[in-house]
Amino acid sequence: MTHYDLAIIGSGSGNSIVDGRFSDRKVAILEKGTFGGTCLNVGCIPTKMFVHPADLAASVRHARDLGVDLTLDGVHWAEIRDRIFRRIDPISDAGRTYRAERLENVTLFEGHARFTAPRTLDTGTGETITADQVVVAAGSRVTLPSVPGLDGLPQVHTSDTIMRIDEMPGRLVIIGGGFVAAEFAHVFGSFGSEVTLVNRSGALLRGEDEDVSARFTALAQERWDVRLDTVTTRAEEYDGRVRLHLDTGGKDSTVDADIVLVATGRRSNSDGLDLDKAGVQVDAGGLVVVDDYQRTTADGVWALGDVSNPYQLKHVSNHEARVVQHNLLHPDDLVAANHHAVPSAVFTTPQIASVGITEAEARERGLRYVTTRQSYGDTAFGWAMEDTSSFAKVIADAGTGRILGAHVLGDQASNLIQPLISAMAFGQTAHEVARGQYWIHPALSEVVENVLLGLDVDAPRTATPG
Repeated sequence: MTHYDLAIIGSGSGNSIVDGRFSDRKVAILEKGTFGGTCLNVGCIPTKMFVHPADLAASVRHARDLGVDLTLDGVHWAEIRDRIFRRIDPISDAGRTYRAERLENVTLFEGHARFTAPRTLDTGTGETITADQVVVAAGSRVTLPSVPGLDGLPQVHTSDTIMRIDEMPGRLVIIGGGFVAAEFAHVFGSFGSEVTLVNRSGALLRGEDEDVSARFTALAQERWDVRLDTVTTRAEEYDGRVRLHLDTGGKDSTVDADIVLVATGRRSNSDGLDLDKAGVQVDAGGLVVVDDYQRTTADGVWALGDVSNPYQLKHVSNHEARVVQHNLLHPDDLVAANHHAVPSAVFTTPQIASVGITEAEARERGLRYVTTRQSYGDTAFGWAMEDTSSFAKVIADAGTGRILGAHVLGDQASNLIQPLISAMAFGQTAHEVARGQYWIHPALSEVVENVLLGLDVDAPRTATPG
């Protein structure tokens, strides 16, 4: 039985832990799937590489309103797909080769790792190893709902597989109403597929602020066939396609599709690691329990990323990996992970970004807060764009003016929200951000400036450059 100084389960963000400072340590990396994790292979990066050309295709619809005649002459799915994965797959392969063949102190085990005892791992390759320190960074996986007939149909895909299909579907049905559903509806709808969204609740993107969710749902209904308060009860293959049987408030219906995308969420991979044999506790939701320093309940075992946090965001996993890296290198000077002001974005149309609490959460917590909205169209650049639907919303403490939450729906939302993320991270008040700096006129960033100025807070105000 070979002993290692450090064993890391997972090659996503966990892979970034081992740099030159670990050259004097014997390291094992254990990976059961494609090297590089979800983000690189089936998540953030390839999806955004599809979103960008989808944005270009979608721009045709609005151009005519501005006096520009654009036409979409065609979308070459195979060319788009191959361009994307000709760039991504070599990165994954190179990462694997680097760890497996070029570092003398690192051993790569390509199998399904499981604990057999504290800090003892069956590598899934026929070999068992032990380690002084173990990092669990095993990620998450897509989940399928319990719908009779759905599992096993070749036309049914998840986000793991749909980006590599051979042909663009004429009709795509998406089961789900979260960010994965919204992004792929944008991609395939912009490319020319007829898109139907089947969502069990009464609104799309229900995790967003209620105003954002309501506005996005209304806009989505203008673009796609959106079935709200609808449950898929059965699936079957019909004439080479898939037929879904639906229940909308007791009313039965069917919808046929060339391809079905199941986008109903992801879950932690904690359940496949036999963590109980290592003394690692898992919560009721399946997440590995960690403390502020990313330590699990077992001595010498750490966890990070989707396996242990509810965010399922690459930037959070990367932050936690840096925390674990520091704490492995400096056991007498531990640093804590910072999960304050965690932002997220949905790269659909319109783009959506958020940070902090929603207004509903502020009400539920009984906070004394103020909120305001700023329409894009009421700023110079938004007016020039003739944008009548986009807006920014900020929630702030009524007494101090500290920002509690921010939500943006519209063009460049993921970039526009960054000053608000910074303000929350560094404890700045709304007025300090709005008046403590210049804002370029007539840039779209004035949406952020004006939404902050619109907050009616008790905190004193002073005149400054903005």
